[in-house]
Amino acid sequence: MSHAPLLLVGAHGSPYSRKLRALLRYRRIPFRWIVRGSAEDRGVPDVPVALIPVLVFPTGDGRGEAGIDSTPLIRRLEAAFPGRSAIPPDPALALLDALLEDYADEWVTKAMFHYRWAFPPDVDRASRLLPLDRDLTIPPEALARFGAQFAARQIGRLGVVGSNQTTAPVIEASYRRLLGLLDALLRERAFLFGGRPASADFALFGQLSQLAAFDPTSAAIALAEAPRVVAWVQHADDLSGSEVGDADWLAADALGAALRALLEEVGRVYAPFVLANAEALARGDERVSCTIDGRSWQQRPFPYQSKCLRALREHRAALAPGDRARADALLAGTGCEVLFA
Repeated sequence: MSHAPLLLVGAHGSPYSRKLRALLRYRRIPFRWIVRGSAEDRGVPDVPVALIPVLVFPTGDGRGEAGIDSTPLIRRLEAAFPGRSAIPPDPALALLDALLEDYADEWVTKAMFHYRWAFPPDVDRASRLLPLDRDLTIPPEALARFGAQFAARQIGRLGVVGSNQTTAPVIEASYRRLLGLLDALLRERAFLFGGRPASADFALFGQLSQLAAFDPTSAAIALAEAPRVVAWVQHADDLSGSEVGDADWLAADALGAALRALLEEVGRVYAPFVLANAEALARGDERVSCTIDGRSWQQRPFPYQSKCLRALREHRAALAPGDRARADALLAGTGCEVLFA
């Protein structure tokens, strides 16, 4: 592969853009950061779906090859750039890492979207600041107009993500529990699987870069209840200076109670949702209706999350029998095992 830098096209207010940017920094992979919609964004290759981040790999013809979806992009980077891996070398732990990455990307993002677009102070901050990401020189009148249009569009998508009056108590309670669980884990070690970050760490960082550091309502909760997590978010944004080695990964039998408690949270909220979502899609239902954490959950089905479940099951099925048995043992009793039943 060419040694020319990759291009990362994203936005400061995008948790997935921040996830991938932090990972590239940590892995010391040369890249250029380009804000979507800015002047520098012109000429970036098109992608099938207008999503960010977009990662452009250099090609011999100079045109570049663009890809989207942070999770498979991280795996592609693993194959293309050796060293400073963000995937645990133990196959059983790699499955847990993939599960926790999915939880962050597909469940914690519900809290991120909910807090940003369901509370007036957060709507006001986002609509004032996010449009300036593209162009700091935008005139005040245009800024106000674009901000209002952007906010209206995002608020209209709350139902797609799953934020509504019925689900709000579930989302908010789950966010507060996550803060407490991460605070407990960070009292023991710097990252989920030891002294070096895994892909799930970057996925959690991406969501928390907004929840704990940008959106005022959720950030105030984080500062009051888990300041250690707020500090971790600041650190995880750029880990390029961290020196790591293979000994920094924990063994599977040393993960401890704090990580198991986090897996139990995944089993408590994400597992029942993703199963109900897949079942609703299979039946052709227009609503996902289930019980999460003892409360009603109602939202429109989301096809991508069914794809995520399928990928997790394929990941587990591809493990060698011994590794699969060890992964199953680590998940037993957490509530996550139902995902693989």
